[in-house]
Amino acid sequence: MKEWNHRRFIVSCILTAMITLAALTAGCKGNTEKEAVKRPEIAGVKATPVSLSTVDDVYEATGTVRSNRTSTVAGRAMGVVTSLLVREGDTVKAGQILLIIDDRDAASRVHAANMAVESAKQSKSLAESTWQRYKNLYDEKALSRQEMDQIETQKKVAESEYERTVAMAQEAKTYLSFTRVTAPVSGRVTEKRIDAGSMVSPGVPLLVIEGGGGSYVEASVDAGLGAKVKTGMTVEAVVETMNQPIVGTIQEVFPSVDPLSRTFTIKVGLKDARPRSGLFARIRIPVGKREAILVHNQAIVRKGQLTGVYIVDNQGNVIYRLIRTGSTTVQGTEILSGLTVNDRVIMSGVEQLTDGDVLAGGKTK
Repeated sequence: MKEWNHRRFIVSCILTAMITLAALTAGCKGNTEKEAVKRPEIAGVKATPVSLSTVDDVYEATGTVRSNRTSTVAGRAMGVVTSLLVREGDTVKAGQILLIIDDRDAASRVHAANMAVESAKQSKSLAESTWQRYKNLYDEKALSRQEMDQIETQKKVAESEYERTVAMAQEAKTYLSFTRVTAPVSGRVTEKRIDAGSMVSPGVPLLVIEGGGGSYVEASVDAGLGAKVKTGMTVEAVVETMNQPIVGTIQEVFPSVDPLSRTFTIKVGLKDARPRSGLFARIRIPVGKREAILVHNQAIVRKGQLTGVYIVDNQGNVIYRLIRTGSTTVQGTEILSGLTVNDRVIMSGVEQLTDGDVLAGGKTK
C-alpha cells in the first residue's frame, strides 16, 4: 500500500511540472508575439523644438465689468408701489413707465388746486369788471384818485392770487406725474431694488438701467505699481464666460490710494466687446520683460483634470507629457513646468495622436 501511494505521488509531481512548463512556454510565446506588434507610424504632423521667448512680465489685477451708460432710477414721490411693470433683464425705451406709486393723495391735491384756480379766476374776473366800472366813473371825474387806487390794488391782488393758484395747480400736477416712474434712457434693466407693496422715498434708488455703449473694467492695482501704470497703456482683459482675452486701454487712473488695501483704481476700456456688466475680470498689465517657454494654444491637450502636450523622444516615440501652464495670450501659453528648452513638441494635429505612437521620420541621431 505504501508503495502504491509513493507511485501516485511521483506521477502527481510529474504532471504538475508538465503543466507549469506548458504555461511558461505559452507565456513566453505571448510576450514574443506582443513584442512583435508594432504601432503604425504617424505622418502629417511635425515636432518643433521649444525655445525661450521674450514675453511681457505681467501684473494681474482683478476687477468688475461695468457699462459706460448706467442710469440709476430713483423715486421723487413718497408712497407705496402699487404696480411694478418691469423685471430684471427687460428691455425698455426712454419714457416708458416702469412702476406706479399710489397716487390718491396726489390726485386729491390736483383736484383741490384746480378748484382754487377756478375760484381765483372768478375773483380775478370780478375785480377786472369792477375796475372797469370805476375807471369809467373816474374818467367822468366822479371818483377821487384814492378810490381809484384802491380798486386798482384789488384788481392786482386778484390777478396775483390767480397766478399763484395756477402755479400751485401746476405743482400738484407735476407731483402727480412723479407717481409714474419712467425710464430716463433706453436700455436693459439690470437691477431691481424694490417690489410691489414697498414704500418709496424720494432719492432712494429703485432700478438700474444700462443703455447702449461700450463697457469698461474697474480694477484695483497695487500701490507699488503707481509709476508703471499710465493712461493710454494697452492691456489684456480676461472676462469670465469669454474664451479669448480682450484688448483694452487704460482710460483713467484714480490718484487716491485705499489706505486699507493699499491699492488704487483704474478704468480699462474694452475694444470690440460688450460683456455683461457685473462679470468678474482679470486685467493683465505689462510691467517689464522676461524670458519664458511658450507653446501654441492648440498644442495644449487636456484629458479630464490633466493638462499636457505631446512630445517626441529621440527614437520618434510620441509621449504625453504633463505640464503646468501659466498665463495664456495671443502669442501662446506659458509653460511653468514640464518642458525644457529643445524638447520637441507637436504643435498641431494632436487630435489624431495617442501616447505611444511613433512619428514618421521622428528619430534623431
